[in-house]
Amino acid sequence: MRSGVRLGVDPGEARIGVARSDPSGFLATPVETVPRGDGDLARIAALVASEEAMEVVVGLPRSLSGGEGPAASRVREFAAGLAREVAPVPVRLCDERLSTVSAESMLRERGRSGRARRAVVDQAAAVVILQQALDTERATGVAPGEIVGAGTDGAHDATADHDEDVDD
Repeated sequence: MRSGVRLGVDPGEARIGVARSDPSGFLATPVETVPRGDGDLARIAALVASEEAMEVVVGLPRSLSGGEGPAASRVREFAAGLAREVAPVPVRLCDERLSTVSAESMLRERGRSGRARRAVVDQAAAVVILQQALDTERATGVAPGEIVGAGTDGAHDATADHDEDVDD
């Protein structure tokens, strides 16, 4: 298992949830929710720098069958822009099926309701995404997902893809 802080990112339509791991890469915790729009990539890049992150894990929304639709295309574009912003820190796309559902359920169980839950659900989803990536790497010895090249449009790089069909 590689050591070093990693950031997890859940890019939504209105907000971007951010989480971080501890330096040992064992546990993910929430950091903040970044509003979508001008300056969102710069804010995440500032977090990458301040946390001295070795890697950024971005959740890639796939359908339950593993396919990719318009949301995945938007996330690939976002991840390519982020990769350019944080280079040379690698950005990795990881399957995030059901992460928001899991985060919503967890927050409901902890008594968060309505507005209070909406305010932190993106962070909680980022925690779920990052924790899954950390657990997968610990179990397999291989970092999951696919690396997004800073000079690409976020298109799939099969040579770097290590978790094409990993089920949760």
